[in-house]
Amino acid sequence: MYESFFGLKEKPFSMTPDPRYFYPSAKHTDALNHMVYAIEERRGFVVITGEIGSGKTTLSRVLFQKLDRRTKTAVIRNTQLSAKDLVAQTLDELEIPYKPSSTKAGLINALNEFLVEQLGTDSNVVLLIDEAQNLKPNVLEEVRMLSNLETEREKLIQIILMGQPELKSKLWLKELTQLRQRVTLHYHLAPLDEPESAAYITHRLHVAGANGTPLFSSSALPKIFQYTQGVPRLINGLCDRALLTGYVNESKTIDAGIIAEVAGELPSLTDEPISA
Repeated sequence: MYESFFGLKEKPFSMTPDPRYFYPSAKHTDALNHMVYAIEERRGFVVITGEIGSGKTTLSRVLFQKLDRRTKTAVIRNTQLSAKDLVAQTLDELEIPYKPSSTKAGLINALNEFLVEQLGTDSNVVLLIDEAQNLKPNVLEEVRMLSNLETEREKLIQIILMGQPELKSKLWLKELTQLRQRVTLHYHLAPLDEPESAAYITHRLHVAGANGTPLFSSSALPKIFQYTQGVPRLINGLCDRALLTGYVNESKTIDAGIIAEVAGELPSLTDEPISA
């Protein structure tokens, strides 16, 4: 609606995790490089945590674009499932045929045979589980068992657990000690700082086709950080709504006043219900 008014080709602050809009902050770039290294070196387990809206899903999509084309990937985003369902979904994602009547042991055997075949062609396999903090301890233990699929020298499957900070706490449960000991990399995605938040906004506007004319005033940027505390998803929601408000008010520049007005109307930025 507001794109042409501001000289944009598309909406710059969409909530969808589009890799084109990935902003390579120091934190996100470091996490990305560590994940690529862990996968390419077949290190096994990687855990990435971050608050809601910190950019974990976008990061995972950028990661898959950077991997060798021969790398097979499986992504599980529905984490309300049993241990057997987890293995079955992994087979589905990797397009490994199996009989619906198969036992869990039979499913794991089918997966192992596939992994050995991939190793024979020097192909890697990655399993990424999103929202992993929702997995029950017995299902996380099954994930550990999958990591036991290995040769004498290297892991046959590389596993990435992504989730909210509660995932780290869950991994410290006594019954998950063996899983925790297998984690070779744990990286926490902290929010953007104030300069990074401003650069993030500029980056997204550039990708969306902005011609370089500042759409957000110098007074608006600190306000955006104040309300969002550098959480990318909150920045997107606030900036998108601010551009819509600017369009409605025929204002070519988003100032601090518009940011304050919009922030008071967004449920994600308020602690109490908003009155109608």
